[in-house]
Amino acid sequence: MLVQLDHVRKTYGSFTLELNMQIPENQIIGLIGANGAGKSTTFKLMLGLIRPDQGSVEIFGRNAADLGAEEKQEIGVVFSDSGFSEYLKVQQLIPVMSRFYPDFQEKEFRERCERFQIPLNKQIKEFSTGMKAKLNVLLALSHDSRLLLLDEPTAGLDVVAREEILDLLREYMEIPGRSIVISSHISGDLEHFCDDLYMIHEGKIVLHEETDRILEEYGFLKVSDQEYEALDKEYLLRVRKEPFGYSCLTDQKNYYLENHPGIVVEKGSVDEVISMLVKGERL
Repeated sequence: MLVQLDHVRKTYGSFTLELNMQIPENQIIGLIGANGAGKSTTFKLMLGLIRPDQGSVEIFGRNAADLGAEEKQEIGVVFSDSGFSEYLKVQQLIPVMSRFYPDFQEKEFRERCERFQIPLNKQIKEFSTGMKAKLNVLLALSHDSRLLLLDEPTAGLDVVAREEILDLLREYMEIPGRSIVISSHISGDLEHFCDDLYMIHEGKIVLHEETDRILEEYGFLKVSDQEYEALDKEYLLRVRKEPFGYSCLTDQKNYYLENHPGIVVEKGSVDEVISMLVKGERL
């Protein structure tokens, strides 16, 4: 297991984050949640930048706060702030990265900068939002890391720029033994990219599921008041009253298709599933 968070609890004032999470090899794990849900705090815990009040955080089998220099080399990180002065040119970042990361792959980094039209002799402050985002990802990929921790790497980008970054990450995953943890408040970016999704709401994980299972087995029942009364409710996760009757979220869509053939069963997007989990009523 590359990363394991076991009964982790971290409190800031009135906000408390509670986590159980496992990141195996060869997986892309998505963290979805609104701004302020706890995604960035989760990454800081994984990196050992902050310590949990309770529980344990392990990376590569060791306490995250006790990682040595060699182990830190194997982690690539993207935060919204790269940490570099925006008055630097990309060319000036190369010797800095080379000193910090003995495995810095300068040739590949230069080739990728050319491929993604990142000018080496231009100050970062002159870059567009998309160019800055691409540069941050290229830097994270530049030192042969086993684990990428990417906090909102596609935030503020247009569709084309987002897809370019996701394509780059797909290439990274072609080498066995690697994993990615990527966060976004835009679930559409992740539903066809991630193997597993964790949905964080107000500091708690309200959903952990394989992405394919969400897309294939979760669904919405649209029923009248009369149909709702007669409905087998064993596999309903949430319900919401609607003008026509009820909308019901289930993770056993096929069960209702087979056993209640007269009702309307619709496929839902990850966004719709998350919205119902947050706003719907538990039975």
